[in-house]
Amino acid sequence: MKTLLVVYQSRSAKTAAMAEAVARGARRALEQAEALTEVELVLKRAPEAGPEDVLAADALILGTPENFGYMSGLMKDFLERVFYPCEGRIEGRPWALFVGAGQDGRGAVSSVERIVTGLRLRRRHEPIIALGELTPEIVGRCEELGATFAAGLAAGVL
Repeated sequence: MKTLLVVYQSRSAKTAAMAEAVARGARRALEQAEALTEVELVLKRAPEAGPEDVLAADALILGTPENFGYMSGLMKDFLERVFYPCEGRIEGRPWALFVGAGQDGRGAVSSVERIVTGLRLRRRHEPIIALGELTPEIVGRCEELGATFAAGLAAGVL
């Protein structure tokens, strides 16, 4: 069985809704492909996730709000807690990012990318940035992201 891990942090509804959309898309894709027994979806808030979750995952999707032009403090805490235990052990695994932004999201994206680059993960999707209000288009893109990762893992091509 393969594992898709979605780790997010949200104090407001926007980033949490994005995470739920990613999970919904993944579940829908797995149901349609009848691959529910092939891929496990794990959805966790950043404070609840740790190195064991990342080491067990075959793919990782991260979600964070933009706080002061940076990732959230709890997302940074998560990445700090997993970095050294996972360093050199998860190279090449696919990852993606979604950001609930108030400014432009670029600072949050670059701060996450700097850390994930050190883990040598492979970005498999452009970051999704929800600037301002969460629109149906962004929700759809998040669902598509989850579906793409789940189907890719089930098919062995991600």
